[in-house]
Amino acid sequence: MHSNIQKVLISQEQIKARVAELGAQIAKDYQGKDLVFVGVLKGVVVFFSDLVRAVDLPCEFDFMWISSYQGTSSTGSMVVKRDVSADLKGRHVVILEDIFDTGNSLEFTYNHLLAKEPASLRICTFLDKPERRRAGVSVRADYTGFTIPNEFVVGYGMDFNEKYRNLPYIGVLKPEAYEK
Repeated sequence: MHSNIQKVLISQEQIKARVAELGAQIAKDYQGKDLVFVGVLKGVVVFFSDLVRAVDLPCEFDFMWISSYQGTSSTGSMVVKRDVSADLKGRHVVILEDIFDTGNSLEFTYNHLLAKEPASLRICTFLDKPERRRAGVSVRADYTGFTIPNEFVVGYGMDFNEKYRNLPYIGVLKPEAYEK
């Protein structure tokens, strides 16, 4: 365990087992369909890579990058910094997200992709943090890896100031790590 981690919330073994379960369920649900996975960068990269390899179906990958920040301050509105390049019209799309907390970015992403007229649009989130959900968020996850308490987590693609993404587990930072 890294010295700045207070505790491991989800182990590498738990992650591996749950990703395999999610992959099998998605493969079953999309058998015989034209499937496109859209990952929301950059926290989703590790989960995306593991999950798509656990889905035993032909599928296409694409990515988008959205932001509500200019420098270190939130602008309050979402901006698409990189849009998908695939034509999604009439296709079955699964959005892959690292964490579903307030719901702001996921709702924006969902509505943005829905406007591209997919045959179906579902959400698969690695982590769900329902205590942080903003009132009025209408989207919901169709597939969830783990539901977690309202703690700031890092690892498995998630970061604090761009660090800790490479940890193979989900951990909670020690309070003093925020001050470094």
